[in-house]
Amino acid sequence: MFKWYGKLGILLVLFAEINFVLKIEPFARWYFPIIWFGYIFIIDAINYKISKKSLLMTDKKHFFIMLILSTFFWITFEIINQYISNWQYNTVDVFKSNIEKGLFALLSFSTVLPAIFETYFLIQNTNLFNHRKLKHKHNITKRFLHIMYLIGIICLISPIIFPKFTFPLVWASFFFLLDPINYLHKKPSIISHLKDRNLKIPLSLMLAGLITGFFWEFWNYYAIPKWFYNIPYVSFFKIFEMPILGYLGYLPFALELYAMYYFFTQTLHDEEIKIFKLIKNKSSIN
Repeated sequence: MFKWYGKLGILLVLFAEINFVLKIEPFARWYFPIIWFGYIFIIDAINYKISKKSLLMTDKKHFFIMLILSTFFWITFEIINQYISNWQYNTVDVFKSNIEKGLFALLSFSTVLPAIFETYFLIQNTNLFNHRKLKHKHNITKRFLHIMYLIGIICLISPIIFPKFTFPLVWASFFFLLDPINYLHKKPSIISHLKDRNLKIPLSLMLAGLITGFFWEFWNYYAIPKWFYNIPYVSFFKIFEMPILGYLGYLPFALELYAMYYFFTQTLHDEEIKIFKLIKNKSSIN
């Protein structure tokens, strides 16, 4: 049976689509969280129907953690964009106040990570890449991990110093920075999957990034508050507002979010255990 929130998601997406034409306020200017929570609800309901497991039905804790982390992750990219200026928003005369604009931004940012992960889980559930494997296993040395980490630092700093030439490196920076750390601490990592010849997770993530990116650009094109791109050298042959080569950035972006998510959730989990042990020790002393 298709869960009730999946049906609600269908209604939200249909309403937002129709309202691109009708432009009924305040829903027209709040389209992004409306349509993206609708998308998330639909995909989650499909995931539950297929596998009897989903974020909203069987892992609510991590769903809400995703919402919070997603907001902080995208704020990080907005800060980086202050240096590279690759996108801008036309929200100056759209919202009634800065408070409304801020709430819209926070709600919108919170959907990025859940949208990617819900799509990723859906692709996993289809078993599309189940038999995709590397031919040989690879030994992962500490030297290799240190080189990756160094590449991550370069990818993060270079666009800030030389934005015109190195701006694309942003979309791989946190993957190279954090995935080696995740691997060393035995957290979920792309490196560990590749070491085991497993291509299912990396390919599923990249396809999820591309699918989600397509819908971001598709729905943005018809929206009232929307973003525009200013990307050096590749601003030709646009699909919606995004130059076609720009869609390639969604591939490493999904890997990057995966690395960021597991880095921070495992760190939070470790701190939670430390606090629990501290409280337990104090209780036993008393």
